[in-house]
Order: sequence, then structure tokens, then C-alpha cells
Amino acid sequence: MKDLFLKRKQAFRKECVGYLRYVLNDHFVLFLLVLVGFLAYQYSQLLQHFPENYLPIRGLIGIVSVLLLLWGGIATYVEAPDKLFLLVAEEEVREHIQKQSLVSFIFWVSVQTLFLLFFAPLFLAMGLGLGVFGVYVLLLGVGKYFLFQKKAGKFFSANHLDWDYVIAQESKRKQFLLRFFALFTQVKGISNSVKRRAYLDFILKAVQKVPSKIWQNLYLRSYLRNGDLFALSLRLLFLSLLALIFIEQAWIATAVVVLFNYLLLFQLLALYHAFDYQYLTQLFPLDKGQKEKGLQAVVRGLTGFVLLVQLVVGLITLQEKLALLALLGAGLVLQILYLPYQVKRQMQD
Repeated sequence: MKDLFLKRKQAFRKECVGYLRYVLNDHFVLFLLVLVGFLAYQYSQLLQHFPENYLPIRGLIGIVSVLLLLWGGIATYVEAPDKLFLLVAEEEVREHIQKQSLVSFIFWVSVQTLFLLFFAPLFLAMGLGLGVFGVYVLLLGVGKYFLFQKKAGKFFSANHLDWDYVIAQESKRKQFLLRFFALFTQVKGISNSVKRRAYLDFILKAVQKVPSKIWQNLYLRSYLRNGDLFALSLRLLFLSLLALIFIEQAWIATAVVVLFNYLLLFQLLALYHAFDYQYLTQLFPLDKGQKEKGLQAVVRGLTGFVLLVQLVVGLITLQEKLALLALLGAGLVLQILYLPYQVKRQMQD
């Protein structure tokens, strides 16, 4: 049993490491270095010119503390077939889950403590001292321990293993990691949910229901009802607007927004394979290339709307209006040059 779960752990970690090389490419690493340098400079400026009113600082520390406390899950590596084939060894699986609960707690409390160490200078600047900071870190560690105990307790019901819940939580954990890697490259093993959003049906009226625009209708409908792409678009748009509002340096804010727009466009390319399971689409009496043109039209429309919202917010928040021209230029490059290139690659794959 121990060897079985060890092999699964090693296989999943190997898969993640394989995707990680696409995440930490030269351009993204350079962007991270610039971003870390910017944040470090802003942090040093805050410490050198510390405000007299500590309330906003304490509020920020409180919000980050709650997020860190809730961050993390238990890696069980239990899969759906185990419900049948490992039922006779349920006691051993229980012991494995209890061990993994402890291992996961140690890992995530270490990550939490590492991030909390960055708050130590703020505690000193507020005159609280390292003793108060140590108690603060300890209390959050204890809080995470009880939180993980509560999470582990949900795996069991009436002294029996709740197989369905354990399998669902493990699948959810893996899907979260795979979706992160999917922001940078094509990832296998991602499952998508479909949900009709009736309040968005009016958007479908923007595309005429004529044979020449059948792929535009299909792709737009798939986007609006995809449980992942639609929510991801909203998150990336929200983050880009936050960057435009709160990052004072216009060019840094523009670079962050361009990165989010690139990630959004890259993710929307996944719509190309949305109907691969439906073989009847191959019988459509349409000219060759209509599928690719339909995808490009939908992606350009969605990214164009996002870019328009960003430009409107940028006109209000950014002092250097020249940065908006750079944002517009980068958006046009992504839509006119990068999008057709990636669609062509999708066809080859």
C-alpha cells in the first residue's frame, strides 16, 4: 500500500515538474524578477516612510493572514478505482490518509510561516516587537492545525472512510494545480464543467444565426457555459484592473496587464477543441478554414472587450497616457500576430 501511493505521488510530481519548465520560461522569470524588485522597493519605501495611522496596515495583515490560514489542502492521492479495489484494505488507506494529513500540515504551516516572516519588519515599525510577532505566528500555526484536523475529519464518517468525499477532494486538488499550469501550456487531464448562465444568453444575439457564422455561435456558447474559462476570464480581468488602479508606476502596471491579457488569450485557445467529441461537426457543409476563422473572431471579440475596459480604467487611473498606447499596441500584436500563429499550431496538433 505504501509503495502504491508513493508511486502515485512521484508520478504526479514528475508531471508537475514537466509543466513547470513551461511556467518558468525566460520571459516569465524576467517578469517575476522585475515584479519582485518593484515590490521590494515599494516595501522598503513603506518602512522608511511609515504612516502614523496603522489601521490600513493592520487591515492588510489581517486579510493576508486569513488567506494564508485557509491556503492549503491534504494530498491523499486516492483515485476513483480505489473505492472498489482497495475497499478490503480500508484500514490501511485510513492510516495513509492520517499520515498524509500530518505531512500536509507540516508543509503548509512551513509555507505559511515563511510568508509571515515578511511581516516582521511591519511589526517592528508599529512598535509591537518580535515577541508579539512570535505569538502571532504561533497562533496562526495553531489555527492551521485545527483547520487541518477539521479537513481530515471530513474524510471519515461513522468510523468509516468516506470514499466519495476523499476522491472528490483529491480530484479537486489536482485539477486546481493543472489549471494553473494550463495558463502557460496545454495540459492533459483537465475536466471542465458546463453550466448554463441564462442571464448571459443576450450576448449570443450579438452573432447572427446563419450558416456562415455557425462556429462563432458554437464557440461563444461554449465560452459562456464553460465553468472554467468564463470564471477565469473574470478573474484575470479583475486582477488587471486592480493592477491599473493600485500600481502607481504606469509602465509596471501596463506590463502586468499585458501579461494577464496574454494568459487570457492563451486560455481562450482551448475553445478550439471544445467540440472535438462531437463528430457530426465534421459533416458541416462549410468551407475549409471556417472553424479557425470562427475561433479567431470569438477570441478577438472577447479580448477586445477586455482591452476596451482596461483602456477606459487606464484613462482614469494612469498618469502617463503613453503607457495606454503601449497597452493598445501590445493588445493589437496579440490579436493580429500571436492569435493566428497559435490557431495554426492548434490545427497542426
